Amino acid sequence: MSTGNEELKKSAENEHLEEMEEEMAFEEDEIIQSEQHLQEQIALAEKKAEENWELLLRTKAEMDNLRKRTEKDLENAHKYGMEKFVNEMLPVKDSMELGLATEEVTVEGLHEGMKLTMNMFNTTFEKLGVKEINPLNEPFDPELHQAMSMQEMDGVEPNTVIAVMQKGYTLNDRLVRPAMVMVSKKPE
Repeated sequence: MSTGNEELKKSAENEHLEEMEEEMAFEEDEIIQSEQHLQEQIALAEKKAEENWELLLRTKAEMDNLRKRTEKDLENAHKYGMEKFVNEMLPVKDSMELGLATEEVTVEGLHEGMKLTMNMFNTTFEKLGVKEINPLNEPFDPELHQAMSMQEMDGVEPNTVIAVMQKGYTLNDRLVRPAMVMVSKKPE
């Protein structure tokens, strides 16, 4: 009987060993599949990292090119920013030179030449965005006017410009020079 028990024991052990081998083979398959999945994820991550690195290098190169272009544009703006102004002022200078070269000078001719030159100046200023501030009989505006003095005046609203000593100017709606004015005040 002991041989029968031993055979049963061996048979049970063999079955148990077979089950363990099957479990190990199943776990080994799972490990292999898990390892393959991890390798696929690593490959995808490496590919994505390489794409991001290339994107970073391209972006850095674009930023360098943009910086260089901007520096060059800024340098040219400083260097040639006055070109439009100079081109617009040249006809005014030419007109003045012609007036000075005239042999026969009369007061009327001189006056007429000055009027024409002044018209050229005004046209040039308009093209360049320069506007004149001549606030005579307008309310005083501290944003655009500089009061040089105040004078009592009957029949005039207080804080009204009653005289302009020097006209003011704006360039594209930005104050370049305030108008210097005399302002009315209420009589005491």
